[in-house]
Amino acid sequence: MFCVEQYKIDGPAVPDQLLFVFLSLLVIPGSGAAMRLLFLFFAHWAARLFDGWFPCRTPRVRRRSHRTMTTMPAPSMPLSFELPDLVSHCTYPLLYNPAGDAIAAQSVAWLDYNCPTLSSKQRRALRGLKAGELTAHCYHTAAPERLRVVSDFMNYLFHLDNISDGMMTRDTEVLADAVMNALEFPASYRPTTGQPAMELNAGMLARDFWSRALASPGPGSGWQARFKESFAMFFEAVHVQAGWRDAGVVPDLETYIAVRRDTSGCKPCWALIEYGLGIDLPDYVADHPIIVALNQSTNDLVTWSNDIMSYNVEQSRGDTHNMVVILTTYHGHTLQSAIDYVGELCRLTIDAFERDRRLLPYASWGDDVHEMVRRYVGGLEAWIVGSLHWSFMTERYFGQAGAEVKHERIVKLLPMRGD
Repeated sequence: MFCVEQYKIDGPAVPDQLLFVFLSLLVIPGSGAAMRLLFLFFAHWAARLFDGWFPCRTPRVRRRSHRTMTTMPAPSMPLSFELPDLVSHCTYPLLYNPAGDAIAAQSVAWLDYNCPTLSSKQRRALRGLKAGELTAHCYHTAAPERLRVVSDFMNYLFHLDNISDGMMTRDTEVLADAVMNALEFPASYRPTTGQPAMELNAGMLARDFWSRALASPGPGSGWQARFKESFAMFFEAVHVQAGWRDAGVVPDLETYIAVRRDTSGCKPCWALIEYGLGIDLPDYVADHPIIVALNQSTNDLVTWSNDIMSYNVEQSRGDTHNMVVILTTYHGHTLQSAIDYVGELCRLTIDAFERDRRLLPYASWGDDVHEMVRRYVGGLEAWIVGSLHWSFMTERYFGQAGAEVKHERIVKLLPMRGD
């Protein structure tokens, strides 16, 4: 955000030089040109020497205290931009769940069957999304039945993102109520005041995967609470984003980052790391500042790199919920410098993740908790590397040219379109 200080000038602002020129012409009209120049020299010297003696002619500047947002003039749009090389900066091993392909196919079939109103275009996009493959990379040690639940949630989360993109604020409230109702009452639909008698499709899908998650054996009260709380935060942020869209507002960078950390949908996925591993972190561990910092670094990396990868598609449809747009709108960046800036932030978050993981107080937690935390942090690591590589596997951002874009790192801008 550019903070522009506004100023108000009190009193006349007559330049001293103009005043003395006028006096020289008035007082010594008969003098020669040389004498006039000499007089002007001494008059200017005297004005500088005695500056401040004539307050009636000296502008007084009073600084206003409020801050004003300014929009930089938009430069001409280039034809392409270069991606930062984030894959090379991330040295974590890219692993894949042995059951990944089979589970991915089952999960796509689940959403396809349970969403009868999807268009043929949306069904093709669902298959090209490859959310199941992302899940297999990020939860590569999960048992098949747990991997299936997480894969269904991942497909569902992208489905929510798609259907909420064009929603007005009231619509997002209805959507949130339906989904959170399913999490609170997984056995059957219990409409509360203001909810429709017939359950929304989004609620039925949520109840389906959530009831299966709850039926899995093992500990779960901690991760379940974290999942529900963070999913509620997701819907609150989606509601804020819808308000910006309704009002045609592009928020400042600080506000955007705070909301984007929840619209990303990453936080519920961190709770599902525990579920996928069959562990349940004690609250004092889950709330530890270093665990919180590791969660946020992973969220920031996944979210900000996604802003880079998704920018081309989003700009083509006029979507402004993207850090690149914020930087070019308010901070004077060109498109390429904004991409580079976000890329550098991503590299710094990977470095911060590595720095913070070395500070974990394993010794004070005991062997059992130590092992749970080690596996949990490994799940965050898998998300960092898995999301970066998946961005070029999915057809969501680069169509079928993902492998080429990953190698060349050049993205040709799409024309603006209307859907």
